[in-house]
Amino acid sequence: RKRRAPRMTTRQGNLLGLAACVGLLAYAYYAQVFLHLDPCPLCIFQRIGVFTLGSVFLAAAGQDGGLWARRVYSLLLGLAALATIGVAVRQLYIQSMPPGSVPACGASLDFMLKVFSLSEVLVKVLKGSGECAKVTWTFLGLAMPPWVLIAVFVLGAYGIWNNLRRRAPVLRL
Repeated sequence: RKRRAPRMTTRQGNLLGLAACVGLLAYAYYAQVFLHLDPCPLCIFQRIGVFTLGSVFLAAAGQDGGLWARRVYSLLLGLAALATIGVAVRQLYIQSMPPGSVPACGASLDFMLKVFSLSEVLVKVLKGSGECAKVTWTFLGLAMPPWVLIAVFVLGAYGIWNNLRRRAPVLRL
């Protein structure tokens, strides 16, 4: 009888998702520090979304939960991914607007957080500004927001699948 290769456990799968999120954030930090690409407010919100996704992967990996816990983690991963995708889509929309129709650059995110309530900051950031419309980096013809959208969609779908699939048996040595 043929032996099947051992499958990845749910915990290992969640650690893999966490590693991907850490990689995305590490590249964002690299782009900011070494490529001198300062993030706009929408970019920062996307980073927060990737960080949240990674945090849920970490929490899921740290707990050997039953079916209900894995369902909750799947839901949280899906919500974090959808929120981040929403921000990336918003930035893509702003970047696709014709020149002159994008609002002028506004105050920095730091300043807005000091002066306005969090709900006012969210509304102002999601309206977008000139700095969110600039495309200063591309890879294979795509700017950063579409790459974030693709990566987060894949990570969200993977996280949901990983936590809802039948559990792989734990390998005992």
